[in-house]
Amino acid sequence: MRKFYFFTLLLFLFLNSCNQNTPIEVEVSENVRVTKPQVSRDLPKIMDDGVLKAIMVYSSTSYFLYRGQPMGYEYELLQRLAAHLNLELEVVLAKDIDELINMLNRGEGDILAHGMTVTQHRRKYVDFMDYLYLTRQVLVQRKPENWHQMKLHEIEKELISDPIELIGLPVYVRRNSAYYSRLTNLQQEIGGRIEVDTIAGECSTQKIIKMVVDGEIDYTVADNNIARINASYYPILDVETPVSFSQRISWAVRKNAPELLDTLNFWVRQMKDDVDYYVIYNKYFKNTRSFSKRISSDFYSENGSNISRFDSIVQHHANRIGWDWRLLSSLIYQESGFDPGEKSWAGAGGLMQLMPATAGELGVTDVSDPSQNLQGGTTYLSQLWERWEEIPDSVQRLKFTMASYNCGYSHVKDARRLAEKYNANPRVWDDNVEQYVLNLMYPEYYNDEVVRFGYVMGEEPVNYVRQILNRFEHYTRLISGSD
Repeated sequence: MRKFYFFTLLLFLFLNSCNQNTPIEVEVSENVRVTKPQVSRDLPKIMDDGVLKAIMVYSSTSYFLYRGQPMGYEYELLQRLAAHLNLELEVVLAKDIDELINMLNRGEGDILAHGMTVTQHRRKYVDFMDYLYLTRQVLVQRKPENWHQMKLHEIEKELISDPIELIGLPVYVRRNSAYYSRLTNLQQEIGGRIEVDTIAGECSTQKIIKMVVDGEIDYTVADNNIARINASYYPILDVETPVSFSQRISWAVRKNAPELLDTLNFWVRQMKDDVDYYVIYNKYFKNTRSFSKRISSDFYSENGSNISRFDSIVQHHANRIGWDWRLLSSLIYQESGFDPGEKSWAGAGGLMQLMPATAGELGVTDVSDPSQNLQGGTTYLSQLWERWEEIPDSVQRLKFTMASYNCGYSHVKDARRLAEKYNANPRVWDDNVEQYVLNLMYPEYYNDEVVRFGYVMGEEPVNYVRQILNRFEHYTRLISGSD
């Protein structure tokens, strides 16, 4: 199974732990322990930092990569939340779903942005915001192999239609899940033992459902909306037997973050009055055609390590100039969305949007030809990299290179001259030269005597660099770096 890694601020946690008493732990279930909040980080601190850290789970509906673009129900809502708060969004990817509440209370994120069932048990350890939607849990089971040749009543006869029929049968779920809790309570209700077998927290609900499809297990439990979207793609699945009443699905925050909770409640109430809220839900849980198309695609991250149909040639040219191929892919997506026929208003064309004059200098005769375009575009990137040899830090040098690719080497040189004049660091992009690229939008700066190439729409290269690196972070989380 592919391994996924989440990022933590180790130094912060270490220093913070020096000023804390020994963590207080409370028993949650037989084998799971959860900690009370270990950090104090409510909305004012988040606003000061300018970053909202959201703990997420990699899954077919929550957060994934499709044709080079990060997507998902939770992810799209988070983008809107971050924009509403005027914050930068940082995704913290959980490796083990069973550890979500622990991660939140250890301070690895500010919000647990995973569709969790609101239960009295969980409310002992986290606070839930107003629910996002209602669902119910259903039994996921496989129809008979020859179900196509059977009549409906014959199929129904082979299936479990009442939860009481689960007595003595194995049902597989993650231990620290609402499904496990529900099956435990169900045994009391039906007066019989269900063989509840647990699966490691690394397995998403989607993957457990696929185990039913493949015949590895016979039964699992899932939320109705997730089960139905999967059944649309795997018609051998039956998801008609309910095992619960309606339940609330929500996100969580630490119990010591009341201001963040109030803000989230206000935001979600506003969202529910906006048509976008329902469009996003339908996109991921009702649009069966889109789901089937994505799951079948070679460029869906759960199916492999592909970003676009140009991966092999991108990898070749990335190796040639010493770049991570996922970084180069992120730049190409920014330029053309992987469309070799893309043309800009300024006349730039192809995957890397080469201007006609630049293409001619690089020997590119057909910018719409992916091979020629990538050869020329990566050569140009390499040339720009060499021109910034006076930048000692490789990450900063990379940002200078990408900004130059977007708006031109000469404009970035102008911004460096301004930075030097106004006592900023001309060798650092972040908050230094970056700021003077932005200032080149204003007359008092582009008319300055040290500026030689005049006005530039500074927001464009600044956003260009940020967006490429932000997308690259998603790629590194979800796509293997190996060829």
